[in-house]
Amino acid sequence: MEDKNRNGFTYSYSANEQEELKRIRAKYLPEEEDKLDKIRRLDSGVTMKAQAISLALGVVGILILGFGMSLVMTDLYVTLGIVRGIAVALGLILGVIGTVLVALAYPVYTRVYNREKEKVSAQIISLTDELLK
Repeated sequence: MEDKNRNGFTYSYSANEQEELKRIRAKYLPEEEDKLDKIRRLDSGVTMKAQAISLALGVVGILILGFGMSLVMTDLYVTLGIVRGIAVALGLILGVIGTVLVALAYPVYTRVYNREKEKVSAQIISLTDELLK
């Protein structure tokens, strides 16, 4: 690669410098996604969305369950200014709600995964058919 400055001098870069320039330039060129990368992206999008939703549901369920357990097993009701009997009843209700949410995390994962898989299955099949030929 040669370049001229304003005074008319010519200079060139060594092979190592040219490789470095090519690497830097490649970072700023628009990336073209090939078919295999598109298949990978579509496939990971299916699992990541299902995992994110089920994980969020599970975490919320555990937090609710933990708060319910705290109401039943500690003197948190005093700090909150709640009567002991109401705190125990509220804690049991929250515990059941939290347990149900945690138990629903896997079925929700399966349902979201299957729904997302149906959405992209035609694209993935057509792309894999093109690559396998």
